[in-house]
Amino acid sequence: MKSKLPTIGRRAFLLGSGAALAAGGLSLGTGLLQASTGEPIRMRPRLTSHAFGKPETHGLISLRDGAPPPVIRLRQGVPAVIDLTNGLDDYTTMHWHGIRVPNAMDGVPYLTQFPLIRDETFRYAFTPPDAGTYWYHPHCLTMEQMALGLTGVLVVEEPFDIGFDADIALNLKDFRLDEDGRLLPYFTPRGAARTGTLGNTPTTNWQLDPVYDVPAGGLVRLRLVATDTTRIFKLVFPDLPGRIIAWDGHPVNEPVPWPREDAPLLLAPGQRVDIALRLPDDETEIALHRLIAHAPQPLVRLRTTGASLNRDLAALRPLSENPLSMPDLATARTHELVFGWTPDGDGQNNGLCGSNAYTFWSINRTPWPGDAVDTVGPLAELSLGKSYVLRLRNESPNQHPIHLHGLAFLPIRSTLRQLPRNWTDTVLLLKNEVIDIALVADNPGDWAFHCHVIEHQKTGLAGFIRVA
Repeated sequence: MKSKLPTIGRRAFLLGSGAALAAGGLSLGTGLLQASTGEPIRMRPRLTSHAFGKPETHGLISLRDGAPPPVIRLRQGVPAVIDLTNGLDDYTTMHWHGIRVPNAMDGVPYLTQFPLIRDETFRYAFTPPDAGTYWYHPHCLTMEQMALGLTGVLVVEEPFDIGFDADIALNLKDFRLDEDGRLLPYFTPRGAARTGTLGNTPTTNWQLDPVYDVPAGGLVRLRLVATDTTRIFKLVFPDLPGRIIAWDGHPVNEPVPWPREDAPLLLAPGQRVDIALRLPDDETEIALHRLIAHAPQPLVRLRTTGASLNRDLAALRPLSENPLSMPDLATARTHELVFGWTPDGDGQNNGLCGSNAYTFWSINRTPWPGDAVDTVGPLAELSLGKSYVLRLRNESPNQHPIHLHGLAFLPIRSTLRQLPRNWTDTVLLLKNEVIDIALVADNPGDWAFHCHVIEHQKTGLAGFIRVA
């Protein structure tokens, strides 16, 4: 951890109270693990330790002792109140990735709130408009705190039972450790200037090759969430009856092919995919895999138990569409945004949320100078309620998962491939690819817009879009 930072003055935020629903860890079953009590969810990041099949690793960050951050479960349309109390010596905030929150609740330092000092509490209050799979992570000292473990899954439950027999959230994250379990540097200049610094200890829910018991012949919903700072996961699913039902939180409009070893699914940092799987009738073990250097490695194993439930995928209720506004392409104005490499500059001055000595990346050929720089204007200014096309042009030889806060968008065309028109908040730009995305600017505020390879973000590939 970095040394303690000085206290600064801050604004006061007065927010109303509300009911919230939360659950920790793995969820099996269709209901929530904890009923609403009217009390806020309380989160306190703290230093902790954990053994990843090696000697214990110290210096990790979580919301629980010796365990990964819990799965938080909210309900669509039900007000949520989350109190974040900083238990770290460094500053922090919390961002609710993919959820269309009011701008003041987005957790981006200086853009929407001041960073929190140790023992300070900020109350996040919002009503999630969309059901689906999302996640949370800090947006202050982002690279360090995420690399050390502070990433958690957030599920917004549908208001009705879909019909699954098991619901399992899978937090996909790598750590970088030596043979004695000690943390290795999570940032390297060479990595930051290229694809990012990859971890060497792949985990699912902070476990190596975990095995979960599920009912034989049942229907399981798997929520896969890529919370790694760098890794673009190449996923392979088992040859069983199943389908992809949601992408980045939203029900799929156009089908996404079932991934095979010769055609894996790319899930980049920040992205999520929900699958429905019909389990075998007998007691056996099946595995989902990820490819590393073309070799399959188990991501998670499902062990079927008990007498077969004899379920049928057709019995599942379809997911309801989330309340999103369809962009009018006939009237949409186009803004071009160029993502590229930038010769090393003076680095970023991120104020209380850290600084970086290197600048490698830029948007519109201007690297982001830092969160605390108040003279930087928006990348684009959008009028509230209007439709827009953002043309995302990758002029670099590297891939970039581009994430937009506060809004959802539709990919409508690519220069390299056919993209399903499914609602998302994070799109993976391939080498030299140009993707057009369409959206309605229906959520006012200044919204962060950046690459979710965090080393790229923190070395210049970041900015914000203004909706007013």
